[in-house]
Order: sequence, then structure tokens, then C-alpha cells
Amino acid sequence: MRKEQQINADERRYTMPKDAIVIHNVSKTFRIPHDRKTTLFEHLSGLFDDKKGYEEFQALKNINFTVKKGEAIGIIGENGSGKSTLLKIIANILRPTSGSARINGKITSFLELGVGFEPNLTARENIYLYGTVMGLSDREIDERLEDILEFSGLKRFEDTKLKNLSSGMQVRLAFSTAIQTDPEILLMDEVLAVGDMEFQQKCLDVFQRYIKEKKTIVFVSHDMNSVRRFCNKAVLLRHGEQVAYGKTNEIIDRYVYGGTEKDEDETTTVTIEEKKPEEKKTRWGDKKVEITGVKFIDKFGKENTTFYSGDPVTIKINYDVNAAVDDLVIGIALYSNTDSMIFGTNTDIKEFETDKGKGSKEINLKILNLTMMEGKFHLTVAAHSKKNIPYDWLDKQFTFDVVKKGNNAGLFEIPCEWEQ
Repeated sequence: MRKEQQINADERRYTMPKDAIVIHNVSKTFRIPHDRKTTLFEHLSGLFDDKKGYEEFQALKNINFTVKKGEAIGIIGENGSGKSTLLKIIANILRPTSGSARINGKITSFLELGVGFEPNLTARENIYLYGTVMGLSDREIDERLEDILEFSGLKRFEDTKLKNLSSGMQVRLAFSTAIQTDPEILLMDEVLAVGDMEFQQKCLDVFQRYIKEKKTIVFVSHDMNSVRRFCNKAVLLRHGEQVAYGKTNEIIDRYVYGGTEKDEDETTTVTIEEKKPEEKKTRWGDKKVEITGVKFIDKFGKENTTFYSGDPVTIKINYDVNAAVDDLVIGIALYSNTDSMIFGTNTDIKEFETDKGKGSKEINLKILNLTMMEGKFHLTVAAHSKKNIPYDWLDKQFTFDVVKKGNNAGLFEIPCEWEQ
């Protein structure tokens, strides 16, 4: 009796009337079995084996945050950081190994859309099946059937068996059915990326409507632009641990540019000695001048290899002058992931006098803003004479990533505005 009273006291302590979700010290450990036992001998021998027949993997470690009613929060982090596991615990699909997830409101989960569909039933029949799974009564489905078919764009396929529809059509049908519920709390896992561009816009419109209606939303996504656009707060996970929880812009900057909690073995510095030899020739020159290191510096003055489109970047180049040279040009060239050169410059073009005295030197190239939208880019760094005699040429030896920040489409951000 005292134990039940203690549990009730804890619930009152950690759940307030204005709280929709309270995650308190949540941890989740999975057991990963070793080789499966198939014979009687293996089962019997296992009884006398001191070793565990499984390994433990801790997917989440002591997660704590509270979501107020009407808030929209994003859960971000790299693959394997525990985002989907946390969402499934909130949805009560998984139970935490320790800690608690307190929910105050009716939940609709947009996690694995279409789970429960029957391929041998028609689209119409699956609407009734999936609608029931989502908590709708037959009468409610009757009233909303035409809206579901209209939204999904599958009216003409309503009597077609599901197995004859494309996977994209099936996801559209599932999403169109799921949004007919009247939830207080929505859990969404990358669902804004379903279907074609036209259907994605429909999804975005629905999401925007939910936000205006002050629904409580927990949104897992790798699309930082969507998280920034829709969520007023965000949780950052790394290796199952909660790194930060707060205002969206601050948390996304923490994710993209790193922070003080970044693992010691994670480094963004690129030095020449770390480069592994490749079959393709990637470096040449007489080494009268030798490039000794290249670093990318973000807007916070930290070494990094991931940047937001539009943000400033400094390329810090270290070099040694080993012998007397008549002139010295330091240059760079940027290449897309398809090996097309997109930009190149050097100190001679910019009429900048390079220090060519013997010894160790450093020179910086300040890029005021990255105009590339997104993608992975390769950098060539070279030291050569004005007659293009190479002292040290490092061809596409360095890479960095650009994360999309705005809503425009294409390869580059072009400043522009509409007038009428």
C-alpha cells in the first residue's frame, strides 16, 4: 500500500495540469541475443555456461524534459542517438527500463504509417481497418471516408487491392486516415517526407493547422529546416544521452556546430598527417613550401566540418617555408560531390602578399557566407609559384558539409526579393 502511495505521490510531483508530457529519468536497455540455439544440446549446455546469451545495449540514458500543453518540440540527433526509441516510449509502444513517461492527453502516433494494413483488402477496406487501429469508430469512418480518399488522391483506386498500389500510395492512404483522429498530442517521426512534393505540401499544411490549434507536438526529424520552422523547443540526443533541451535555434546550433560535451574522440581538425594514402595521386610538388595543416573554423571560433548555409567560415591553412622561393601563392578550390569545381581563388588573384620567409606560417581565408544550399564539398589547397610551379598541391583532400537553412530550392542561395 505504501509503495502505491509513493508512486501516486511521484506522479503528482512530476506532472502538473499544464504539462502534456513529463519524461523523468527515462532509460532503455535492449538485450541483443547471441547465436540462436536450435538443438537440445545447445539449450542444455547453455544452462552450465556462465556467459550471458545476450549483450546489453543502452539506447537511452536518464532522459529528462517536460512538454507543456500546446508546445511543439523537436527531437534531433544523429542516427542511432535514440530519437525513435524515445518517441515509442512516449507512445507507450515500448516501456522504459527505468524512469517514467507521464502523458496527459489523447495521443495519435504518426510513427510507422501503414502498420496493420492488409494487402489483400481494397483501399476502402483498409481505411476501415486502419481507422479502427487509430481509434475511430465505424460511424466516424463513414462520415470521413470521402475526405480521406480526397486528401490521399486515391479516390479512383478505392476498390483496388492494396498490394497493387505503390508504397507511396499506401503511405498517403495511412497518413490521410490518421489525420482524421482528433488528438491532443501528436507524435511524428519523419512523416513530413512522405509522398511527392504536392502531397508533402498537404502534410505541411496539416502540421501548420495543428500548431495553430495549439496541439502538443513531438516531432522527430533530420530536416533541421522543418524543426526550426515548426518547433519552439528542441531536445538534442547523442549516443542515447540528452545533450541539451531549450530554444530551437540554440539547440540546432549546438547540434550542427557541436558543444563542450562533444566526445573527446570526435575531432573536426583535419591535418595532413591523418590522411591515409590512396591509389589516386592526391598530392604533388617539390615541398619547398609544405602545407602542414588545414582547419575549418565556424562562426563560434571552433573547429568544425559542418556549417549552415549562409553562415561564415574561415579556412585556416598552416604551411612551412623550407627553402627560398621567389614568389608564393596560396590558393583553394571548392568542388561539389559530383567533382565539379564551383569556386576557386588564391592570394595572387586577391593581390594579397604572402609571407614567404623561412619558417612556419599561418594564413586564413575568410568566407563571409556560404552560398551553397546543402551537400558535401571537397577542398583543394595548394602552394605554388605565380608561374604555377607546384610547391605542395593537395587535391580534394579536405571535406565539409553544408546544412540547408532556408526554404528556397536549388544549389545556391541567391539573395532576392519580390516587388509589385
